[in-house]
Amino acid sequence: MKPYPLQKRGISASQLVLGCMRLGGGWDQSPLTAEHYKQGHEAVDAALEIGINMFDHADIYAAGKAERVFSQVLKERPGLREQVLIQSKCGIRFQEGPDHPHRFDFSEAHILRSVDGILERLGTEYIDFLLLHRPDPLVDPEEVASAVHRLKASGKVRWFGVSNMGQGQIKLLQAYCDEPFIVNQLELSLLKNGFIEQGIHINQDAARDSIFPEGTLEYCRLENIQLQSWGPLAQGVFSGGSLEGRDENTVNTAKLVHEMAKQKDTTPEAIVLAWLTTHPSGIQPVIGTVNPERIRACKDAATLRLTREEWYKLYTSQRGRNMP
Repeated sequence: MKPYPLQKRGISASQLVLGCMRLGGGWDQSPLTAEHYKQGHEAVDAALEIGINMFDHADIYAAGKAERVFSQVLKERPGLREQVLIQSKCGIRFQEGPDHPHRFDFSEAHILRSVDGILERLGTEYIDFLLLHRPDPLVDPEEVASAVHRLKASGKVRWFGVSNMGQGQIKLLQAYCDEPFIVNQLELSLLKNGFIEQGIHINQDAARDSIFPEGTLEYCRLENIQLQSWGPLAQGVFSGGSLEGRDENTVNTAKLVHEMAKQKDTTPEAIVLAWLTTHPSGIQPVIGTVNPERIRACKDAATLRLTREEWYKLYTSQRGRNMP
């Protein structure tokens, strides 16, 4: 199989990433318990067992408790920190009273302050990747560039990326920043397939309905930017989750996924993820579950590749109509 973008840069990252958003319990100030730490250990065990060495965080996950749980896992396993890649994100700020609404903040001061908080909660001196979480409409790219320079020079962050951004937004940041942005994390899945729909509807009326930013997929491929997928399992709708209220296309596709999994002697989760990893852009699915059984069920996706016909069969089933 061809190396994916991070591998091309000499970074030994697994193709599957464990998303740690669900560690730490509620998104509030409730205290961590022994059960939360146990859950963290079990999730990490399952991830390592199937070859995952990259873990995705954000400063807002469980109000910072997700990172604290992971910190305890690292603390109790000497040597593990050097064996894994840790990614975190910053830029989203929740409401802090009537004069401080829910907002996005890419100011230099906030980025630097956020990274210090991330490092403190994780109990580590550096993180491997920092992603800017959601586009800030008030962004000053010179401030971002200054923050990136200081974080790189201090050794607090090794590599940088973005999340939920189109090509124009990345180009703006990159124009001011010497350090490359090498990751873009977006919602990509068999259910959320706008990244494919946008491309096939060029010069067609249906293109007006696409919300995926035009040219972003191609730009990331040209610039060797790692595409990461959040929500790659689509909340489990194709792999055993509830189909109540789902449209006929999704119900039929779930049935097809299970049939294909049986034919290939694998799991529905592996089929759903393989639909992404088969794409030639080299997508990294960020698995959002911390259930050990579901993590292990994803194992084959790192090596399984669908045929062109199988890939299109799933795609046309979910879109509910033939290709244009």
